[in-house]
Amino acid sequence: MKKPYYLQSGSTIAVVSPSWGGPATFPHIYQQGIDNLVSLGFNVKPYPTATMDADTLFQNPKVRADDINAAFLDPEIDAIIATIGGSDSARILKYLDLETISQNPKLYMGYSDSTCLTTTLNQSGIVTFNGPSVMAGLAQLHNFDDNYQTYLKAFLTTNPAKRMLPTFSHFCHGYPDWENTKHTGLCHSFIKSRGPQVLQGNTQVTGRLFGGCIEVLEMLKGTNYWPATNFWQQKVLFLETSQEKPSVEYIRYWLRNYGVMGVFEQLSALLIGRPRDYSEHEQLLLEETVLNVVKEEFNNDQLVVIANLDFGHTDPQVILPLGIQCQVDPQHGSITLVEKVFNDR
Repeated sequence: MKKPYYLQSGSTIAVVSPSWGGPATFPHIYQQGIDNLVSLGFNVKPYPTATMDADTLFQNPKVRADDINAAFLDPEIDAIIATIGGSDSARILKYLDLETISQNPKLYMGYSDSTCLTTTLNQSGIVTFNGPSVMAGLAQLHNFDDNYQTYLKAFLTTNPAKRMLPTFSHFCHGYPDWENTKHTGLCHSFIKSRGPQVLQGNTQVTGRLFGGCIEVLEMLKGTNYWPATNFWQQKVLFLETSQEKPSVEYIRYWLRNYGVMGVFEQLSALLIGRPRDYSEHEQLLLEETVLNVVKEEFNNDQLVVIANLDFGHTDPQVILPLGIQCQVDPQHGSITLVEKVFNDR
């Protein structure tokens, strides 16, 4: 895996819109996200797609890819962060210059529909980052507690040989109506978390992180951007659901497909993010379903499975670096990155 350099005060972050044109629709939310990045000590360079209107972006997938290609080549740019997710970034993949990108590794971060980018770029040989976007996660940063703000900056600007990912005592499901400018940068009320739920496993395991939004990964199955059969060996697969709130039965079907492909028997661990807008009853049903598919349907009773983790479409969320070796400890429900995430400067 080729690693980007870690950031430092004054580093320049390119902002791009590989999916939906959210900034043009809700410019106040976008600007709050930019302001929060600046408050962390970074410079921001919006690329043309960052604020392009949604219709133009949808009609021009190549333009979106062109911005990403250019940002990876731009010597002024230290990192690239998506403005927000969407539903069709799979359409831009054929326009990406993967060879050039792989020779110029930089921090690329996003989640949700950015799963198309993070998984494809990761398979081309670079570490990518499943984490908050400008409008969803970063725009609300000042509403999260100091521990999270400190964690986020430290993750991006330091490079320890080992780091345990934090867990957060409270979380929120999304944001108030963005059409009301009074809601700029706000989250819904915070809820006490049940914490990591170890569904199966007794022994520490290690493997390389890979994954993202489960619905987006469904768009890639059967395409040239889907991993090869033996790719899954000793991977720690992480999956999370979007704000569309797919039913538990659909998740059962999608997981069953992984089972048919023989993925579960190759993995070191399976991690499930806290599902957005699920009631506690629905969360418990989801956890029961995950375990039923893995253990009962496909006889993988030794695979470490942990659910209700702090990544995905609830806030605050940890950053998961695809391609980095991690240790999963089912005794404590903890995840520790056991190699440096970045290149040293």
